Amino acid sequence: MSAAVTKAGSLLVVEDDPDFAASLESILQSAGYEVRLLDDGAAAAKLAGEGGFDAVLTDFRLPGMGGLNVLDTFRAARVLRPVILMTAHSHADLAIEATKRGAFDFLIKPFDVDELLATMAKAVHAGRLRNGSVRMSEGHDDPGAKNGVTPMLGRSRVMQQIFKDIGRIAPSNASVLILGETGTGKELVARALWQHSRRGEGPFIAVNCGALPQGLLESELFGHVRGAFTGAVTNRVGRFEQADGGTLFLDEIGDLPMALQVKLLRVLQDGAVQPLGSSRELTVDVRVIVATNQPLERLIAEQRFREDLFYRVNGAVIRLPPLRERREDIPILVRLFVGLASADLGQASPDVSPELLDFLGSQPWPGNVRQLQQAIRRAVIFSNGYPLTPDLVEKALEGAAGFGTGGLAEGGGETLDDLVAAALDRAHKSGEGRAYEELVSGVERKLISMALRRSGGHLGQVAGWLGISRVTLRKKMSELGL
Repeated sequence: MSAAVTKAGSLLVVEDDPDFAASLESILQSAGYEVRLLDDGAAAAKLAGEGGFDAVLTDFRLPGMGGLNVLDTFRAARVLRPVILMTAHSHADLAIEATKRGAFDFLIKPFDVDELLATMAKAVHAGRLRNGSVRMSEGHDDPGAKNGVTPMLGRSRVMQQIFKDIGRIAPSNASVLILGETGTGKELVARALWQHSRRGEGPFIAVNCGALPQGLLESELFGHVRGAFTGAVTNRVGRFEQADGGTLFLDEIGDLPMALQVKLLRVLQDGAVQPLGSSRELTVDVRVIVATNQPLERLIAEQRFREDLFYRVNGAVIRLPPLRERREDIPILVRLFVGLASADLGQASPDVSPELLDFLGSQPWPGNVRQLQQAIRRAVIFSNGYPLTPDLVEKALEGAAGFGTGGLAEGGGETLDDLVAAALDRAHKSGEGRAYEELVSGVERKLISMALRRSGGHLGQVAGWLGISRVTLRKKMSELGL
């Protein structure tokens, strides 16, 4: 064996496609690696207790024993070796589960030679450094997508890194802060953290802190007892109690009124919840995940967000990129959204032309993935089964520009249709007739809070924009907890 081969390292490569396996072997041998090729996962697993190689590169889908099972076998071995998985699929669950189970890295086919060689060099180096180190605890089987939630997809490097981060963070019980613009998929990340955690069999409860005024939001989160306030004719179980043993996702945490921030801090510190009007406290076991599209540091400086709460909620931080920073993901997202819309409408999926993908890749997408999904759905409706074209999507985007169906949130992310549908869904599920109150207060809160941000807090300017007096504005702000 040459000195160059000895220096680079020895690799076990498991790949059942003979042409791709031969290509991998040629590339790696040219880079100075000694390569042992296998086409069967079970055969590879039998070598877990043997020496002679520094790292393992295995395909995800293999005959017999799949790549995740190969990974588990090597993670349980006496000698710990880095395992890198390969797949042609860009579904988030695969990368998250592989990382959670202890994979060193995850490569999406097709990958370039430089990416492959850089990954293998790091793996060999890490394997030699940590030989004999304490092995990670084993993960659980991949629960997959639940409850019909839109899956996360992404071939881009930034999204693959986020999938890996989710896999590392999910097994812990730490609170998580998800940062990202409107429409980037913050709730999908929260759901992935829940699904891949030890709490995955428990409840997942989501609450939008910006959609309700303070009085309703306090009751929503903490519950109330009969007679706590006018109209409280029955006891209400709060979201914290509903999420006991599971995960509570608080979206738009930056809109949480200061008075409720104190109560949230108490729950995070002590696990204690006190329903409105009750003298007794309830103990809850809840993992809290929060999200915001606002810079919390600036809100702290403006004394609109508690610094101690900030440090409590950011046990781990995940930053989601806007769609304009991951344009290479647009083609797979488009195909996903076309399929979802067609299935929902009960029609065959229309073809997607290359011209359409080029057009979509050139758009700014201020509303991010949510705006893209809405545009594709409208285009599918307009298509009548014919291939989707740039003209159809332009028509869909123009239809979303007005107030009737357009964006209420900055950047055109959250639409009036979204708000109405969400309010009606909540009313249907809870059996409580609060849709009108929730929707009107939610729109008022969104309108005033956005105007305050744009004006820099200038009340006179905001009142002028809204066509109301300062007295009315102050009254509304007080009612909404702004």
